[in-house]
Amino acid sequence: MSNFSLQMQIADNAAFNPSADALFSRRQAEQACAFHRRMPGYLPTPLYSLDAFAAALGVGRVLVKDESQRFGLNAFKILGGAYAVAQLVCEKYQLDINTFSFEQFCASHPRQMTFTTTTDGNHGRGIAWAARALGQQAVIYMPKGSSAERVAHITGLGAECIVTGMNYDDTVRLTTRTAQENGWLMVQDTAWPGYEKIPAWIMQGYATLAVESVEQIAHNDWPTPTHVFLQAGVGAMAAGVLDYLANCYGADRLHAVIVEPDRADCLFRSAQKGEIVAVGGEMNTMMAGLACGEPNPLGWPRLRDSARQFISCEDKVTVLGMRVLGNPLAQDARIISGESGAVGMGVLAAILHSPQRAALLARLGLDASSCVLVVSSEGDTDQQHYREVVWQGRPAI
Repeated sequence: MSNFSLQMQIADNAAFNPSADALFSRRQAEQACAFHRRMPGYLPTPLYSLDAFAAALGVGRVLVKDESQRFGLNAFKILGGAYAVAQLVCEKYQLDINTFSFEQFCASHPRQMTFTTTTDGNHGRGIAWAARALGQQAVIYMPKGSSAERVAHITGLGAECIVTGMNYDDTVRLTTRTAQENGWLMVQDTAWPGYEKIPAWIMQGYATLAVESVEQIAHNDWPTPTHVFLQAGVGAMAAGVLDYLANCYGADRLHAVIVEPDRADCLFRSAQKGEIVAVGGEMNTMMAGLACGEPNPLGWPRLRDSARQFISCEDKVTVLGMRVLGNPLAQDARIISGESGAVGMGVLAAILHSPQRAALLARLGLDASSCVLVVSSEGDTDQQHYREVVWQGRPAI
């Protein structure tokens, strides 16, 4: 097997100090999962055990949660968006989230609401889906450089989509102002002072994939995960998933690693400094769904308390992950994973091929007894780009 080095920085979390938060408890996560199970078309996404890859790496087991098979939308984001939209509607019309139905609401309420958000693609697609399911309108904003294919996914669900000339965080600010001016309902997956309830619902919704994973691990009699690698943009998914896993397995017994692109590594830098650090500029990374420069202030404390390490890596790491998942060893399952979905697996694959493999495994506490959980958070949401990477050998943006 050939050896090569990819750029990855690892920061140990000096602030690690596990704590509970009632807002992200097991009960909240399981309530969100129960809601999703009532949605039309619900099926738990697969959790695969990549045994041949685990043997090659020298760990006990590698488990990959494949979110490309989520509600036909090719990504996990609908979990948070649909749950937050439903909670918002329930609050507005004094309905019970435990019995709420998209179909019943659509049949009994005329069109009168407009939902809006900023997205790199997948979150906006989820909001557009939820608005259509409710018979309402959606206006979705996307940052500079968003692909035509990602725009088409959103407009194909009946929403209006506007691509700005700004980066993600500045587009969020534009969307906020526009929503206030027009009386639209903002459903954003990051928080700021005075805007916290909806992002919390979104994070609770994301935990469904963790609830499913815990059930699938128990059903298959697989060992309890010792490690979890979670990619992060603002950190909402990583925090929502990690909290549930930590509540189930114990944060002190679960080695959580947060992975980001090096051009948008706000959580990595925050971990280094011990407080929130924002990253500005173009954030020109292939990992579009992770190109966020400002940590979610609801998610950051949860990651600060419960993550062991943070990794900042170059785009070539996720490229490697995409290729490895799509071209597996032996009888391992083939997984189509997009550029924001494959970076956790990319880190493991980069370690496998690294000349410093033994040192990296030791640094991350990985050995033959380790069971590693990875989330492939999206499929080929931009199919042209996926082919350019996997078929044509595109190395980075």
